[in-house]
Amino acid sequence: MTQLKFDAKVSASAQEALEPHVRPVYATPAARRLFIGEFAAIERMEPAPGSEKEPSVKVRIVSLELPNESQEGYVREALRFLYLQRTARGTLDDDGQLELAPDTLRLTGGQLAYLETARLRAGLSHWAAYARRVLHTSSLTASELQHELKDIADGLTAALDGARDDEGN
Repeated sequence: MTQLKFDAKVSASAQEALEPHVRPVYATPAARRLFIGEFAAIERMEPAPGSEKEPSVKVRIVSLELPNESQEGYVREALRFLYLQRTARGTLDDDGQLELAPDTLRLTGGQLAYLETARLRAGLSHWAAYARRVLHTSSLTASELQHELKDIADGLTAALDGARDDEGN
C-alpha cells in the first residue's frame, strides 16, 4: 500500500488564505476549520525490490480556501454529497429493484438528487461486480455468455428505468 505524506510547507497562496485563521485557532485549543483545498505530488519514493519499506508519495497543499460562517453550510453539503457518492451501497431485492442501504439512505437527507446519485452508484457498482465475475468465469459457451450479457443489460436498464420512474417519465 502506498503511503501518502503531507509536506509541512504550503504554497504562498494557501498560506495567505490561512493567515486570518492562525490567531483564532491558536486561541482555541480544540479549534477546527473547514476548507476546500488542492494538493500536488512533489516527491515519490519507490523502495528497492526486497526492501521492507513501503512506497510513498509526498504532497504539498498548493491551494486552499476557507469558507466564512455563511458559506460553511454549503461546503459541508458538498462534502456530504461527495462522501455519499463515494460510499453509496445497496442490494437488489427479489424483483431486481435496488434497495439502498440504511446508512446510504441516512446520508441522502431525503433529497431527490442525492437519492438518485446513491441509487445509480449502488446499481452500477452491483452490475460492474457482476460483469467482473462473469468475465473471470472460465469455459462459458457463447450461449451462456450471451445470457449473462443480457442479464447485465437488463439490470442496467432497470437501474435507468428506476431513475425515469422517479422523475415521472
